[in-house]
Amino acid sequence: MEKTTEYEHFIMLSKGAEAELVEKKSRFIATVRPVTTEEEAMAFIEEMKKKYYDARHNCSAFVIGEKGQLTRSSDDGEPSGTAGRPMLEVLLGSEIRNVAAVVTRYFGGTLLGTGGLVRAYSGVLKEALAACETVEKRFGVKLKIGIDYNGIGKIQYILASKQIETLESEYGADVSMTAMVPIELYEGLKKELVEATSARVKLEEIERIYYIK
Repeated sequence: MEKTTEYEHFIMLSKGAEAELVEKKSRFIATVRPVTTEEEAMAFIEEMKKKYYDARHNCSAFVIGEKGQLTRSSDDGEPSGTAGRPMLEVLLGSEIRNVAAVVTRYFGGTLLGTGGLVRAYSGVLKEALAACETVEKRFGVKLKIGIDYNGIGKIQYILASKQIETLESEYGADVSMTAMVPIELYEGLKKELVEATSARVKLEEIERIYYIK
């Protein structure tokens, strides 16, 4: 694979989910939702606090940005490091981005200890994430490819061999195709297309974007 400074892919939610866990009579409810900004994440956290206003704790964590540039977590009254941080580590480990989670705890009267709290908050969040629907977004280049009819077969073969998606094709005096190329294949593909067509191919980079695989 070619080296690139671009961030190649990340996972995002297409649909959130909930999960519930009971540990020594304490009830843990995890709610996970997609968010795109810190404001959306904070609004979601406040929404859950209002919904579960009678709960002892509403601990939270979120990760925003394709590279996870913005992260926050809150123990909301639980012993430091027993709830929010473990939740954040679960989110980061899942590679899901633009995601917020709230774990609500109704206290059951029995202390769980530091290790028990970490396991409960992490465990119920993992269950909720497993129930979520996700999509993978990759970073790539929308590439316009122009070629004469004699070279179209070679172009199509190369694209198919690399499982590169063709978005559209136009047939006129020559053939024009638009393809979505993963960033890690881009430079190698251009070289291969030029060599395969004896430099007859015309290549135009339209834009670099994240796209759903």
